[in-house]
This record gives sequence, C-alpha cells and structure tokens, in this order.
Amino acid sequence: MKFLGPLLAVLTVLATAMLGAQTYAPYGAATAVGMALGAASIAAMSLALVLAARPSPIERLFGGLDRMYGMHKWLGIAALALMIGHNTLEPDLEDVVRETRVGEFASDLGEVALNGFIGLLLISWIKRIPFTRLELPWPIWRFSHRFTGLLFAVVAFHQLAVDQPAGIDGTLGLSLNAFSLAGLAAWLYTQWIAPFVRPRTFMLERVNRHGAVTELTLRPEGQAMRWQAGQFAFVSATGAGMAEPHPFTIASAPDASGRLRFGIKALGGWTRRLPQRLAPGQRLRIEGPYGRFVFRKRVRRQVWLAGGIGITPFLAWAEALTDADRQDITLVWAVATRAEAFAADRLAAMAARHPRLTVHIVASAEDGRLTARRLAERVAFPLRESQLFYCGPAGLRDAIVSGLEAMGQRPRRVHSEAFELR
Repeated sequence: MKFLGPLLAVLTVLATAMLGAQTYAPYGAATAVGMALGAASIAAMSLALVLAARPSPIERLFGGLDRMYGMHKWLGIAALALMIGHNTLEPDLEDVVRETRVGEFASDLGEVALNGFIGLLLISWIKRIPFTRLELPWPIWRFSHRFTGLLFAVVAFHQLAVDQPAGIDGTLGLSLNAFSLAGLAAWLYTQWIAPFVRPRTFMLERVNRHGAVTELTLRPEGQAMRWQAGQFAFVSATGAGMAEPHPFTIASAPDASGRLRFGIKALGGWTRRLPQRLAPGQRLRIEGPYGRFVFRKRVRRQVWLAGGIGITPFLAWAEALTDADRQDITLVWAVATRAEAFAADRLAAMAARHPRLTVHIVASAEDGRLTARRLAERVAFPLRESQLFYCGPAGLRDAIVSGLEAMGQRPRRVHSEAFELR
C-alpha cells in the first residue's frame, strides 16, 4: 500500500506532461516539450501543496506521514526542475498567438515565480550552513516556506492568462485550472484554517525531567483523541510562547481516560526551552494522530530496537500488550549511559506482566557500542526468522542491518519510521 501513493503522484505528473505535449504537438516538437514540462511542473507543485496539508485519508497510501512528506519534498524538487526546463525551452508561439498586455504580463510573472522557487528550494536544502556549525533557524525556514503558496498563485495566473493559440483544445487548460485550484485551496487550508480546526486542547498534568528528557502527561479537555500505539502527534504551547507545532511520538497506549504521555529529548532550541516554559495546569494544543509505525499483531517473532529517544513508540507498544498477544518479542534499547534510560523501571514492570516480552538495555559507556553480533546474542530466536522494528538514528539502523546481513541473520523485514522536522 505504501507505494500506491507515490505511484499515483508520479503517474499524475506524467499524464499531465503527455497531455501538454499532445495539445501543443501541432506547433513543433520543441514547443510541445516545453509546454509538457510547464504543465507537469504545475501538477507536481499542486500535489506537493496538497500533501503539505497532511490529508489523513491518503496518509496510508504513502505508508505514513514521514514518507508522505518525503514525496512532498521530491515533488517540489521535480516542480522546480520542470519549471527550469520549461523556461529553457520557452515555447515559440509568436506567429500563432495574438499577443495581449495581460498575456505579456503573465509571461513576465512566470520569470518572477521561477526565481522565487529557486530561492525557496535553496533555503529548504540548507539545514546546516556549509563549512560552519551554524544551522538555519527552524522559524526562518518555516516562515520562508509559507511563501510557496503565493508563488504558486503567480504560476496559476501565468498559466491562466498567458496568450494561447486560437482554437486550441481546452482539456489541458481545464486540467491545469483544476490543479491550480487544488493547490491554492490546500495552501489556504494549511495556513489559515487547519491551525484553528485541527488541534485539540489538552491540560498538562505532570512534567517530569530525566536529564535531557522531559516527560509530559496531558489530560484531554473535551473530546479525547483516538490513536494507535506507536503513532505521533504535533504539540504546541501557545501560552508558553511555543506556538510552532513539533511532532513527537505518543509514548503511551490508548486508554479510556484519553491521557497522552510524551518523552521529549532536548535536541534543539524548541525542545531545550520546553521544560523551563511548561508547568502543570497549562493548556497545550495537540494535532494528530499520524504515522503508520504501529504494532503488528500477526508477526510471530519480533525484535524491537530503539536508539536513545527512539524508545517512545515501543513504550506505547509494550503498554498496549494484552494476555491475548502471544508474540515472542525482544526489546533492545541502546543508550549512551544508564542514566539516559529514563523508562527502565516502566519497561521492567511491563516485561514482568508479559513473559514473552524480554527487555535489554545496552549502555555504550559500560557495555560497549551495540553491534549486530551483540544484538543477536540478546535475542533468543534466530533473527532471520523474525522482523525487526527500529526507531532511532539512521546510522545505527544501517550499521545493525548491514552487520546482520554479513552474519547471514538479516531479518525477514525491517520496519522503521523516519521523521525529522525540517
């Protein structure tokens, strides 16, 4: 299912390109190719804006919001490349169109939109300024990204008002108008409607600090949120001056009270300020749930591997286990020091309730760095007969998987969810 969304997006862009080429084929090959690239760029940018609106009904077509955002990024890159191609192969229609002032103005605006998109894409690519330790602050990146919809509005006007040959088939125009309306509607919804209708209000009950990790316990005000163990939500605290939503995994299983628990590690400016800014009694806004990294009941033998704060989805998974769950599960949590294992007691209690759940905490400062061989030694069943579920730094996952392959112990499947707010 996770490949269906990307496949449909690619086919939509290709179909639009073919329609553009077919419509302008009578005016020469170069013109047909140039128009095909321009039409495809509008389709790609429209889809990118729709995906940025986080429509939950289609999230499962991409296998999770992280992959949907990945497709959003590549659609934006593809749109810019196609736009550059369209500008390079600028259609030569001077002899077959009646030029108007509006059409000339629309043509000039196309250049403005192109330059604007180039600037936005460069900003999107810059996470760390080259040759320095400086990172582009998240609020600046986020603020600049808001202009995407305005530039797309310029592109929409360009395609609508630019001079066209008389008697041309209107199917392409109708298609591009539909893409334009969809993209602009998605952008307007994202910027002006979603922030007011999506989030639910929660009351902060407890704030517990465990070194660099802050645990939050929240109680719903009004209708509770329904979620599956392992999903995440966007958290914001407007009253504490932290209005920008950030995603965090819900570190607790669903229960009748609807309470949420989050484990948040100080990794950036927003998360470092969080424990000083929040106090019990404050109201937070929660939007979600999102994500497809959920417990697979049908998998008989499972290895859960967590790196650092990546333990949070597995805390929810373990808490959600019932007596009816008969899977053989080994959880290995890799941390730098024992002090970082803030949920050790909680995991021990869960393992005591579920004999088929085995928990190992590997502290690299005392036990040495976790390797594929050390992982295999802690699992009571052959890893090649199991499925591996991973959450944590990508480097640890890649090292473990490659090491297991070298040992002939690669799991049947490796599941992971990569989400980085950038």
